[in-house]
Amino acid sequence: MLFNRERLEQNEAQTLAPYASLAKNSRGRVYPEDESKFRTAYQKDRDRIIHTSAFRRLEYKTQVFVNYEGDYYRTRLTHTLEVAQVSKSIARALGLNEDLTENIALAHDLGHPPYGHAGERTLNMLAKDAGGFDHNKQSLRVVTSIEQRYPEYPGLNLSWETLEGIMKHETDYEVPDTNWEPDKQPSLEAQVVHIADEMTYDTHDLDDGLSSGYLSAKQIVTVPLIAELMDNLEIKAENFSHRHQSLLIRELLGKIIEDAIQNTHQNLESHHIKSVADVRNQNFTLVAMSKDTKTKLQDLQAFLYENFYFHYRLIRMTKKAEMVLERIFKAYMETPKMLPKGVLSAAEKRGLMRAVTDYIATMTDRYASNEYSRLFDPFTLT
Repeated sequence: MLFNRERLEQNEAQTLAPYASLAKNSRGRVYPEDESKFRTAYQKDRDRIIHTSAFRRLEYKTQVFVNYEGDYYRTRLTHTLEVAQVSKSIARALGLNEDLTENIALAHDLGHPPYGHAGERTLNMLAKDAGGFDHNKQSLRVVTSIEQRYPEYPGLNLSWETLEGIMKHETDYEVPDTNWEPDKQPSLEAQVVHIADEMTYDTHDLDDGLSSGYLSAKQIVTVPLIAELMDNLEIKAENFSHRHQSLLIRELLGKIIEDAIQNTHQNLESHHIKSVADVRNQNFTLVAMSKDTKTKLQDLQAFLYENFYFHYRLIRMTKKAEMVLERIFKAYMETPKMLPKGVLSAAEKRGLMRAVTDYIATMTDRYASNEYSRLFDPFTLT
């Protein structure tokens, strides 16, 4: 038996919830093209995202720790994969479209520059005369214009729903600035990625903080949510081990995932959501954790900001990252002839500052560090 696209679309219609985004109902692509014989529109999107240069580069881009600080810390790629896994788990439980959910998760950080949020802040400041820099907008630009993989059109020519999900990506850390129907809520699939991103940040940053030694069991037990879990799991701070750490992180993530699923289901029921149109016409997001869990998670986030993200060693790396990108940016702007031909060609279309910003944003941590040495170290050959 062959499962062609029509059969796959039929399966979606028969098995998914009435408020799920069905591939057969997609608003289509900017550039019309024939869909695949054996993939839905959203499955085709996913394959295109995975094969981009931008996706591969995520392996060497900072999450919290700069890539060369250790092989076991999260990178932007492993963060992306964890977000995709959590998102699909939530989507599956709610009867949503896993393919669309996965697309948005896989693409949501494609626009991130080297050195994580420090790099984003630096580029935003340096490129203020060219509209600044925002990684959500940059992710959209990556898949609509910067990636050049097809002769027929710029970018990847993704479906409207995938593009909207990328552009409207929102967490407690970032709020979208978008013209994509700003009076409408995004799909439930996009909302799932929003909350999964937040969950994943909190749990894996806690995990990496413990693994690095920047955080200790005696510190984290001061967080009510963690103290409650450690008590339930009979984990003591005095004899905290690597196995205890793995168990704690697993149970923490599982707890907040289950809470989000149950609370979202209640929201869908209580607001009588029966269709995608019902979702989009709400004045708030339906995918959410319970108030109690949200408050407890905010306490954890505040703890991480105070004790981890602003650890003196991370601040040192942040300052180094700012210096590296600022010097590279200014060198390119002062002497454009140092730029590759492709970037100079882009500068003719987009302007020099935007082309330089785009070029730096594509760099991995390692490439940016090597480029700094090539530009400013007299003993490094170009």
